[in-house]
Amino acid sequence: MATDITLHFDNRVGTLAELGEALGNAGVNIEGIAAAADLDEGQVHILVDDEAAALTALEAVNWHVHGSREVLLLDLENTPGALGQAARKLADAGVNIDLIYVASGNRLVVGADDMDKAKAALSA
Repeated sequence: MATDITLHFDNRVGTLAELGEALGNAGVNIEGIAAAADLDEGQVHILVDDEAAALTALEAVNWHVHGSREVLLLDLENTPGALGQAARKLADAGVNIDLIYVASGNRLVVGADDMDKAKAALSA
């Protein structure tokens, strides 16, 4: 099972370095990341190889973990229309995509409102 961890952070110099160092020192590999910030604060999503170790490491350095959840990892061809085809399967099954970003290895990280329906739609 792939897991996305959502974190809130203060938008200041060194924040990303602290995140990377905390996880790296705990032996946790970041396999995917997406972040956005406004003037004062931001949100980051990380795909990690060891959820328990990541949560422990983040707690130890006082990062605010907003949550963690199961996500799908899709190996899509890097070709025009590949995203549309996968997203259409989910839409036709009535599944709403509420999170999406690219991870290492050209994998697509997808969060959905109904993971069971999403898995079934993509395996059909």
